[in-house]
Amino acid sequence: MSDNKREPIDLATLYEITRALASSDDLRKCLEESLTVLAARTKLGNGAVTIANPLTGQIETEVAPGMTAEARKRGIYKFGEGITGRVVASGSPIVVPQISQEPLFLNKTRARAEKNQEALSFLCVPIKHGANTIGALSVDRNYQEGIDFEKDLQFLTVLSGLIAQTVVRIQAVNQERERLEQENTQLRRELSEKYRVASIVSNSSRMQEVFEMIHRVADSNATILLRGESGTGKTMVAKAIHHNSKRAKAPFVVVNCSALPETLLESELFGHEKGAFTGAQNAKKGRFELAEGGTLFLDEIGELSQNVQIKLLNVVQDREFQRLGGVAPTKCNVRLITATNKDLEKAVEDGSFREDLYYRLNVFPIYLPPLRERRTDIMLLADFFLQKYNEENSKQIRRISTPAIDLLVQYHWPGNVRELQNCIERAVLICDEDSIKSYHLPPSLQTSGSVSDRNPVSFSAAVENFERELIIDSLKKSQGNQTKAAQLLDTSLRIINYKIAKLNISPRQFKLNKA
Repeated sequence: MSDNKREPIDLATLYEITRALASSDDLRKCLEESLTVLAARTKLGNGAVTIANPLTGQIETEVAPGMTAEARKRGIYKFGEGITGRVVASGSPIVVPQISQEPLFLNKTRARAEKNQEALSFLCVPIKHGANTIGALSVDRNYQEGIDFEKDLQFLTVLSGLIAQTVVRIQAVNQERERLEQENTQLRRELSEKYRVASIVSNSSRMQEVFEMIHRVADSNATILLRGESGTGKTMVAKAIHHNSKRAKAPFVVVNCSALPETLLESELFGHEKGAFTGAQNAKKGRFELAEGGTLFLDEIGELSQNVQIKLLNVVQDREFQRLGGVAPTKCNVRLITATNKDLEKAVEDGSFREDLYYRLNVFPIYLPPLRERRTDIMLLADFFLQKYNEENSKQIRRISTPAIDLLVQYHWPGNVRELQNCIERAVLICDEDSIKSYHLPPSLQTSGSVSDRNPVSFSAAVENFERELIIDSLKKSQGNQTKAAQLLDTSLRIINYKIAKLNISPRQFKLNKA
């Protein structure tokens, strides 16, 4: 049967296309499947769907099965440009019986060889939603003199209506999903802000628990014991408790119990009278008196001698003390916060720490997790310290490179936040570039023992990290435009696309509207 007398396309074909369009919430996937069905079951092949972008004034090729990504990128039209641009601008279909004879047919995608153009007809119909034209559907068919295109146009018009419904449906789904994600993000932010402490930088769930405990205990007079490894931020938490309490306007006094010998520590804590010991020419107030009405923070409480432990126990129990050489007790109104990185339970067992004092201090314990247990905070803290030391040293370092990030995240951080802070400060001081590279980090982060055995850095991995750093840097500069990124790296778009796919990089995240 000749093409101009053929029967209308059967309902089974339309059903298959409709099912393909409804098969996914991924617009590109369902459009590709529908055009594949169209090509397999009809003589209408080489289909393409273009979508109008009113913000840019361009019509972009969204889907064209079998067409390379590079060809799709070339398939961009202005409103009114070429056949596709005219269809979108006018909202009316256009048929080109023989594309080799039509100067308006631009073949921007170069998907059709010059020698084959004489044997091809081109049909393009608008994709409409209501009164608005949102894109175009185009197909090729073999040229035949005297053919009647009416039935093809009727079918393509029906199909374009189904595509319009699919585009609108998926856009609505994506908008709703984006709205829900924004709401969820906002809710999570509000929940985290509820217990956030302004002086402590963290987003980890482990630290959220610490924030909640800070707010619960801040306005009480309970004695607090901060537990955790060195460098986890116990002093910061003690300050946060004080500044979020009703004692915030009163003094916050810190004593490091391991920094002073026993004789000087007792004088520092409780003060002394004139003549209490050789060299005591004047009376001196102790830290308990200086902290009156406020908070006294005793760091490294596990280092106290037995003699000082007894005197401290009396202060905690009776809220009064005596100066060295004094006879009259002095009342005190002080909130006591203590901290240690020692195992106090073991110290109680071996007799180096008094059991009664332990129970007096352990009224409200707060455990601070080490940095290796809150890895989501590593880059948050690194960026915070980068900004801090940029300002202190008048530098303009913009970011931390991907290989350097990998080292920071993989490192086990025995010195916790304090070690990370020192690491970034050192990197800022020695960096003369616009980003911190892996070689700016301390050697301790680059040894084989600094990362887990599951993540050995082989030669190929190191090369991939370097390539990833270069590509990501160029994508950031080009706002996700692969063509410009390729130009910046003096290479071809094909190679860039290959590397992007191999290294699992998403250029879309670097676009300006997602930055």
